[in-house]
Amino acid sequence: MNTLLVTKTRFATTQSVSTKFAGLFTLATLILVFSSGVALAATKENVPRLANGKPDFSGIWEATSAIDFDLEPHSNRKDAPPGAGVVEGGTIPYLPSALEQKKKNFENRNTDDPTLKGYTPGVPRSVYYPEPFQIFQREKDLFLVHQFGHSVRTIYTNNTDHPKDPNDWWLGDSRGKWDGDTLVVDVKNFNDRTWFDKAGNYHSDALHVVEKWKFLDSNTIEYKATIEDVNVFSRPWNISVILHRHREPNFQLIEDYRFTLEYDEFYPPKPPKQ
Repeated sequence: MNTLLVTKTRFATTQSVSTKFAGLFTLATLILVFSSGVALAATKENVPRLANGKPDFSGIWEATSAIDFDLEPHSNRKDAPPGAGVVEGGTIPYLPSALEQKKKNFENRNTDDPTLKGYTPGVPRSVYYPEPFQIFQREKDLFLVHQFGHSVRTIYTNNTDHPKDPNDWWLGDSRGKWDGDTLVVDVKNFNDRTWFDKAGNYHSDALHVVEKWKFLDSNTIEYKATIEDVNVFSRPWNISVILHRHREPNFQLIEDYRFTLEYDEFYPPKPPKQ
């Protein structure tokens, strides 16, 4: 009789605990679902927007990681801190002949990195280069002003296409369109004089970049890029970078002019050699 009573008591206790646990689990689930819904709604409502309803990326932004040292995963070395990399899959898919050039670039990185000559970092490197850049946005375009060299890049959002007879530019030609709240930018017509990082990852003038800019919240941008170059890579490859808005009082870009032409060689004009 006592044994039966103890058994019933234990069963009742277990059932009570189970019921309470299930109730707590249900409550926690409801709180989580409710909180997620609130967070998603808040994120969407808090995204700054232009008068036409499109997201407004105006502001000063910067990547805070050490991506510029090397896009691929790497351990620490004397000229770079360790990094997990931002390349999807971890490795850039070089063609065999192009990989040899990349290795040469790496060996000579302390003298041959184009940014050491004052050249603009190019695209996409100028987005994650460790200096701030400012976006000024209108309905028909965005201006990206980079502190490094004060180079200016225009992304056209007026439904125009790339020029039919283009030059090759340092920053390429950028044409953006909206996919919901994501700005998708097609960039092509590059020269071959920039690198992707200090580790010598490079491209040819056949470089083609497709960028995706999206707010994660009002002060954070998720930046993704698909990179292809039939002269250098065996297939397109992807990177993903987080950009943070500068919110310090009175923060501004600092004068840091560079030049991308051989002015020292050609200016001022020199007399012809005898």
